[in-house]
Amino acid sequence: MTAKAQPGSPKPRIFRLPAQQALINRLGFNNDGADAIADRLRRLRNSEGWPAVPVGINIGKSRATPLEQATDDYRYSFRLLREFADYIVLNVSSPNTPGLRELQEPAALSQLLRAIADKNQITRKPILVKIAPDLSPNGLDEIIATCEENKIAGIIATNTTLDHSSIPPPLDQEGGLSGAPLREKSSALVRAIIARSTIPVIASGGIFDAESAREKIEAGAELLQIYTAFIYRGPGLLREITAEL
Repeated sequence: MTAKAQPGSPKPRIFRLPAQQALINRLGFNNDGADAIADRLRRLRNSEGWPAVPVGINIGKSRATPLEQATDDYRYSFRLLREFADYIVLNVSSPNTPGLRELQEPAALSQLLRAIADKNQITRKPILVKIAPDLSPNGLDEIIATCEENKIAGIIATNTTLDHSSIPPPLDQEGGLSGAPLREKSSALVRAIIARSTIPVIASGGIFDAESAREKIEAGAELLQIYTAFIYRGPGLLREITAEL
């Protein structure tokens, strides 16, 4: 979700690559904006439809907001949506919003985390940061240090990748690549975080079966997120993974 309503990137913007068990997306954070979504969640909460499971809310920067005003943009969304969330994810790693990954730089990330922490003093919601898989070792070290300094509750590793080397050129598209080609890179980043820090990790990237799910757990992840595999395997995949693990 973003502070401002936005249509996202022009269609088509999702591309299936069945042979590679992958997707390329350039959705561009298409959503109705924090105000409308807060109203929708409030109505849902007041009905009998509110889920019994924990609800996480993932917020990103509005495309129209200049990068130097990003902190205010996230803070606006957080203020409106925090009451509905069991945890909040700060997405600073989507490749489809120009300049967004610059918020992973230490100064920008620290400013953002301090601003959210200031708004979080009463609600005390767990705050997580979702990072890119394309970070350098030094870049990862800086993010971990910044998250530790700001007492972040967890890191989600990872978002989609800009490394399309596994995709044949005729099939390639602009956007973030997810699915099986991301598996190894995502697992390596999980291991790297666990080796450097005690911050809990939620693993995301290339989980298609029990084997790839176990790989993430053995890498040190405490929770898993599945996206692309739902396209190819359907929700029954969750039953398969939990049964085999």
